[in-house]
Amino acid sequence: MRSLETLSFDNSYARLPEACYSKLNPTPFAEPPYLVSFNAAAAKLIDLDPEQAKRPEFAGVFGGSLLVPGMEPLAMLYSGHQFGVYVPQLGDGRAILLGTVRNERGETWDLHLKGAGLTPFSREGDGRAVLRSTIREYLCSEAMHGLGIPTTRALCLVGSDNKVYREQIETGAMLVRMAPSHVRFGSFEIFYYRKQHEQLTILADYVIANNFAHLVDAPDKYARFFSEVVERTAKLIAQWQAVGWAHGVMNTDNMSIHGITLDYGPFGFMDDYDPGFICNHSDHNGRYAFNQQPYIGLWNLSCLAQALLPLAEKEELKAALDRYTPLCEGRYMELMRAKCGLIEAKEEDVSLIQDLLVLMHLHHVDYTIFFRSLGLFQTGSASLNEPLRDFFLDREAFDKWARRYRCRLQAEGSRDNDRLVRMNRVNPKYVLRNYLAQTAIEKAQQKDFSEIDRLLTLLQNPYSDQPGMDAYAYPPPNWGKHLSVSCSS
Repeated sequence: MRSLETLSFDNSYARLPEACYSKLNPTPFAEPPYLVSFNAAAAKLIDLDPEQAKRPEFAGVFGGSLLVPGMEPLAMLYSGHQFGVYVPQLGDGRAILLGTVRNERGETWDLHLKGAGLTPFSREGDGRAVLRSTIREYLCSEAMHGLGIPTTRALCLVGSDNKVYREQIETGAMLVRMAPSHVRFGSFEIFYYRKQHEQLTILADYVIANNFAHLVDAPDKYARFFSEVVERTAKLIAQWQAVGWAHGVMNTDNMSIHGITLDYGPFGFMDDYDPGFICNHSDHNGRYAFNQQPYIGLWNLSCLAQALLPLAEKEELKAALDRYTPLCEGRYMELMRAKCGLIEAKEEDVSLIQDLLVLMHLHHVDYTIFFRSLGLFQTGSASLNEPLRDFFLDREAFDKWARRYRCRLQAEGSRDNDRLVRMNRVNPKYVLRNYLAQTAIEKAQQKDFSEIDRLLTLLQNPYSDQPGMDAYAYPPPNWGKHLSVSCSS
């Protein structure tokens, strides 16, 4: 295991042309930093000894006031389409790439310090993050990983009594997030729109060499690289849809070329099933509503395809884009069949699942709780399914659907006990509902960080029954049903 001093930092991104970034150090808090929470699971990815978190220097290194050997901090430059409108320059306005750590298995992880202070790309912002928003990202990135969804990871959360001004005065915090890289669709867009094709080529070659090494010697490497980004993105968004999660700000600058979930601003797991669920109260037109996410994924990929036109043939890029919808819809149906305990694939499954979702929407049925409970469905007797009927005001409507479901299960010889085990592996008992995050935030604002650590442990194993934690699987209380979440959240 490694100490802070032996983490073997490097920053290969700093070898790229200076057009890609701006070098600068984090801006320390005026008030002393302190550790809010440490994620041992993420530390293991970089071989960091968990005991290091107990050192006073730890909060200094990951709170922006100390650098360790090999760090070469920089803010990354990119642009992007925000709510469908191209913004010529964005970039890391409140985050700094500290460097890359290579673990003993040869894997590389970029460590990105969010809330690290002003950069040349801050525009009119203050470069800071607040405790509230960093808690949400810290917990949700780990919750997504626990659900098996590709995501950035979170190493630790460092707080300070530094005042930060948002809708109200809050305290500042810094989050260390980890990823194979933090390159986004917008990282390519900026060089395309600036007609800096040499830099575009250099960036593409860098990404392929570092993260898609199997394509380095391919004659059509840029087209194949794009095709892999399409496939990863399609499958990622299918997973979001199956688990009932909305991103909230699917701008191209928030889309990772690795097909991982990036940038947790306003997000939300659905409580009652609502296909038009909008988790960002700033999204007045519902561009990023839950049921729009698959289409927006394609729209964003088309923006990336345009940025790659100087590197690949238009026909090749279009052929890759044409794969997106079948991949996304196919993966979504695979996941939904599994959520319903179905093993074989039949054409009738689409209508069976869609009709269930229509019923759930009509009767305001909790998405996570119902699918977890559906594993208890009994094929032998309708009377044994009373608890499931009780989710619906119109029990006869559910009975009609349940008869179809029962026939479908019986047709493939489904055994109730075996199916329950399978369904519990794919239908989580626990998700990071907004009210759970809000409870942790309110306690943390009083310097009680215990709820953050409790949720972190819980959400790392969301499919398992955890003793004494059943209350975390209940529906939200009335106050927690319609919490307002904004981009500053």
